Amino acid sequence: MGRVTSRRPVINLRDGTRRARPDTLVTEEPLEIRLGGHPLTITMRTPGDDFDLAAGFLVSEGAVRRTGDLLGIRYCAGATSDGANTYNVLDVALAPGTTPPENSLQRNFYTTSSCGVCGKASLDAVRTVATWPVRDEPAPLDPAVLIELPDRLRAAQRIFDRTGGLHAAGLFSLDGELLCLREDVGRHNAVDKVVGWALREDRLPLSATVLVVSGRASFELVQKSVMAGIPVLAAVSAPSSLAVDLAAESGLTLVGFLRGTSMNVYAGAHRLGLVPA
Repeated sequence: MGRVTSRRPVINLRDGTRRARPDTLVTEEPLEIRLGGHPLTITMRTPGDDFDLAAGFLVSEGAVRRTGDLLGIRYCAGATSDGANTYNVLDVALAPGTTPPENSLQRNFYTTSSCGVCGKASLDAVRTVATWPVRDEPAPLDPAVLIELPDRLRAAQRIFDRTGGLHAAGLFSLDGELLCLREDVGRHNAVDKVVGWALREDRLPLSATVLVVSGRASFELVQKSVMAGIPVLAAVSAPSSLAVDLAAESGLTLVGFLRGTSMNVYAGAHRLGLVPA
C-alpha cells in the first residue's frame, strides 16, 4: 500500500537564516478504477481508504445505491514492466443487473486532485437523478451545534498536522457526533471516501447527517452530497454559484464561510430554524 506522506529536502529561509532540512509532504499518486477489468477513471489521490474512494465515486455517478450492488473490490497488477502490484489500480465487480456509469455523455473520466468533474460535457450531464431526494428530509439542526463542527473536524485530522496539505471531509450526526472522517489531497476524493465508507457499512441514505468540508463548496460536492442523501453540507470557505443553484434546486441546506461563530446560509435555511428576512 502506498504511503500517505513522503519526505523531501527543502531549503528553509527564516529571518535571513538559511537552513536545509527534510519536509513532510502529502503523497499524491494516481488511482485507476476499473469495472470488471475495463478502465473507468483515473483520479489523483492520497493513498488510503481506496476501496471507500472507489465505492463513493460509483455512488456519486448513480451506479451504486446499496451494499449489495458491489460484489467486490480488489487491487490488481499495476503498469510496471514486471507486473508488480503498485496498489494504484483497483478492479470493482458489480452485482448482476447493476448498471455501470453512463459513459456516453462525452465525459473524460480523468480527474485531478483539484477538480472532480473536469470533462463533463454539460451541466445536464451532472444533474443526476438522486436515489434519495433530500428536499423532504427534515434534519433540524441547531446553529450552535453547527459552529462547533469545523473545530471538531480539524482536531480529528491526523495527517494534516504533519503536512498542512490535505483536505478533510467529516460526517456528523445532527447532535455533533463525528461518524466518519477522511482526508485526501483532493476535496472530492475525501467526500467520496466518506460516502464509500457509508455504502460499505450499509448506511445509505445518509439522512439526518451533516457533511463538513475543509475548503470551498463546489458544484461537485453538492452533487455528491445529494446523491448520498445528505441533507446538510457545510464548508469553511466559499461556495460557487453553481453549488448554490444546485443546492436550492435539490433542497439541500448549504452553509459557507463556517468560521468561529459566523456562517452564511445559502440554501435550505429552514433546517436551521431560519426564515428569509
